[in-house]
Amino acid sequence: MNEAYNSLASRLEQTLVDLERVIARVEMQMKKALTTDDDAYLDAAALNLHGFYAGVERAFEDIAQTMEQSLPTGSRWHQNLLLQMGAEIPGKRPSVISRSTRDCLDEYRQFRHVVRNVYTFNLRGSRLKELAQGVGACFTAVSTDLSHFIQFLRQLGDA
Repeated sequence: MNEAYNSLASRLEQTLVDLERVIARVEMQMKKALTTDDDAYLDAAALNLHGFYAGVERAFEDIAQTMEQSLPTGSRWHQNLLLQMGAEIPGKRPSVISRSTRDCLDEYRQFRHVVRNVYTFNLRGSRLKELAQGVGACFTAVSTDLSHFIQFLRQLGDA
C-alpha cells in the first residue's frame, strides 16, 4: 500500500501544477475580456473556471478511491464528494480540505454545473468576473490543503 500512497501524492503534485496553469489562463482571458470587450474571452474564462473545478474534483475522486475505496453515488455525488474531502475518516485519513476551502470550492462546483448545462451566452458576466477574481485565492487554499495532505501521504508511504 505504501506505493499507492506515494503514487497518489505524485499525482496530486502534478494536479497542482496543472491547476496553476489553468488559473493563469483564467486571469489572462479575463484581462483580455476586460480590455477588448470581446465575449469570446469570457467564454474561454468560463471554460477554464469549469476546468479548475473539474481538475480539483478528479483529484478528490482519486483520493476517495485510493484511501477509502469508495466514491459517493446518486444525484448529489459531486456535492457529497466535496463534503467527504472536508471530513476526517477516522483510521484512514485526516480531512483533505478545510471548511473554508470547501466553501470556496462549492462556488466553483455550482458554476461548473451551470457551465455544463447552459449556453455560454446565458452566463452572467458579473458572476464570471467575480469567480475569476476569486479563483486565485481559492486555488491558494486548495494548494495549501493538498500540500499538507501530500505530506501526510508521503509519511504513510515512507512508513
